[in-house]
Amino acid sequence: MRLAFSTNAFKKNTLEEAITTLADIGYRGVEIMADVPHAYPPHMTDVRLDAIQGLLQRRGLEVSNVNAFTLFALGDTYHPTWIEPDATRLEQRIEHTRQCVELAAKLGAATVSLQPGGPLIGTDLSRDQAQQRFAQALRQVLSTAQAHDIRLAIEPEPGLLIESAAKYLAFKQQYFADEPLVAMNCDIGHLYCVGEDPAQVIRQMPSQIAHVHLEDIAANRVHQHLPLGKGAIDLCAVLAALREIAYGGWITVELYPYEASAAAVAKAAWDYLQPVPQSSPARA
Repeated sequence: MRLAFSTNAFKKNTLEEAITTLADIGYRGVEIMADVPHAYPPHMTDVRLDAIQGLLQRRGLEVSNVNAFTLFALGDTYHPTWIEPDATRLEQRIEHTRQCVELAAKLGAATVSLQPGGPLIGTDLSRDQAQQRFAQALRQVLSTAQAHDIRLAIEPEPGLLIESAAKYLAFKQQYFADEPLVAMNCDIGHLYCVGEDPAQVIRQMPSQIAHVHLEDIAANRVHQHLPLGKGAIDLCAVLAALREIAYGGWITVELYPYEASAAAVAKAAWDYLQPVPQSSPARA
C-alpha cells in the first residue's frame, strides 16, 4: 500500500514542520491542505513552492493528494460552497479549485479532493437544483483539470449535498458519465457514518475511486474521526477490499481533529498499519 498522512491535522504547525515529521515517522506520502495555514494557493509564491518541492524531494515524500475541501482563507469549513446563491462567492470556490488543480500539477499529485457541493441547510434550493448548480460550477474547472490530467475527487460527507457513495454515483452518472477526471475521494469513515459498508463500496465501484481517506468512527456512526483501531470500522476488511481490486493509489490517513497531538496520532496510525493486520485487533 502507498500510505500518506494529511497535513490538515497539523494546523498548529507549518507545512514544513508537518512534512518533516511525517518523513521522520516513515510515511512516503503527504496530503497537502490547500488552505491556510499550509498551502493556500495565493500564498504559494514561486520561492515558497520551490522550497516545498525541495523539502519533499530531500525527504523522499510524494504528494498523495491536494485537499481543496476547506476554504478557511475566505470563509469556513464549507463556505464558500459550490452552491452559493451569491455569484461572487461561488466564483471564489471555482477559482480556488482551479488554483488547487494547478498546485497539484506543480507538486506531482494526481488528485484534488473536493467538497461535495456543500450543505443544503441555509439555501432555498431543492436537491435537484443544488446538484445542477454544483455540476455547472464543476464544469468550469474541468478544462484546467484536463490540461493537467488531474482527477477531481468528490468526497461524500454526512450532511452535505452528496453524502454517500450511492449519491455520488447517481450524480456522476447524471452529469459526468463520460468524464473520467470526475471521480470519488473514498472517505472510509464518511461512508460508514451514512450506513454504507465501505468494503462493499470499494468492491462495487473500483473504477470510481481516485483516492482514499482512512480514519475510524465510533459504533454510533457519529461523524467524528477517530484514530485507527479506536472505533468500530472493520479496517482490515476495508484494506482487504482495496487489495482485491488491486487499488494502486494512495491511502491517506485523515485525522484533522487532533491538532494538539498530530505527530502522535500520525505515528500511531503508521504503527497500526505496519504491518497491515490480517484480522481485526482488540479495540482499545
